[in-house]
Amino acid sequence: MATICRPAIAVPENVITMEETLEMAKQVHSGSPQLPLALRLITNTGVQKRHIIQPLERTLRHPGFETRNKIYEREAKRRVPPVVQQALANAELTARDIDAIIYVSCTGFMMPSMTAWLINTMGFRTDTRQIPIAQLGCAAGAAAINRAHDFCVAHPRANVLIVACEFCSLCYQPTDGDVGSLLSDGLFGDAVAATVVRGEGGTGVHLERNEAYLIPDTEEWISYDVKDTGFHFRLDKRVPGTMEPLAPVLKDVVRRQNWDVQNLDFYIIHAGGPRILDDLCKFLGVAPEEFRFSRTTLTQYGNIASAVVLDSLARMFAENAVTDGARGIIAGFGPGITAEVAVGSWTVHESEFHFEEKLAEAAAI
Repeated sequence: MATICRPAIAVPENVITMEETLEMAKQVHSGSPQLPLALRLITNTGVQKRHIIQPLERTLRHPGFETRNKIYEREAKRRVPPVVQQALANAELTARDIDAIIYVSCTGFMMPSMTAWLINTMGFRTDTRQIPIAQLGCAAGAAAINRAHDFCVAHPRANVLIVACEFCSLCYQPTDGDVGSLLSDGLFGDAVAATVVRGEGGTGVHLERNEAYLIPDTEEWISYDVKDTGFHFRLDKRVPGTMEPLAPVLKDVVRRQNWDVQNLDFYIIHAGGPRILDDLCKFLGVAPEEFRFSRTTLTQYGNIASAVVLDSLARMFAENAVTDGARGIIAGFGPGITAEVAVGSWTVHESEFHFEEKLAEAAAI
């Protein structure tokens, strides 16, 4: 059994609103012939605000790739530990209980991985497995859940910590004026998320099946150009249309579980943008309200890359409306074009269930 417990999320203190984003784009990219189209696309994202690790005026500067990567390392070491501590508390475990750490990020680079620093700094055992994932982009959050599930199947009763650390603002390139770059400037935000997949016990989504799929010959549709100035994000105009070929994949995964994708109780979907969510609703035959957790993540935080599915999952926990046995799907999409899909059902750990019963009984007396 592998159960994904309640995630912990933290976003930086610096906030940029939709209005500030549009004004910034007009000032910095006033000479770009693509600006009018980009402004319309940014407005249509519905992203009301995003959080970034540096104030806007510093974000807009480019001190060089070396300096930016040092900022990534410094901020990751400052911001990740509190989120990890909360995720461990949510799962009612300690660092010593963790058997593997999966660390996902596509916005900075460290070697040794951040996993080594966490083990040395936060009291994890020295035999903890390290599984860093750096090149799956936005799909990495769902991929991490699936690899944690696989690990727990291979190692019964093991516990896996997942950490997603995405500082997308460090990838801002002031000289890039193409539509894809301008749109990404108004879409992506920064966040740190963590969760624990317990091999035994825990309240959350009991993971029952996971699969992956890659759309052939789409490697260049979402990519990085790696230059002296760092990571330059490239987004092909065909990307928003990928939900049509991916929807049947999600249907098949659910059908192999003997479930119906139109009649699930919850949907945790990567919020790459509003069209991704709208098209997937249409092709799956699901009401837009069913994607409310993902839509709220997009509206309040923007596209926070691999952290999206964890934040959306945390919102479902916070709503506290899922009942024992409820069935659902988790899906992330990213470069490749890659889809990582998991299905599972809500489970309440027996000891926690009895504890809640006792609380209810005490309140009734």
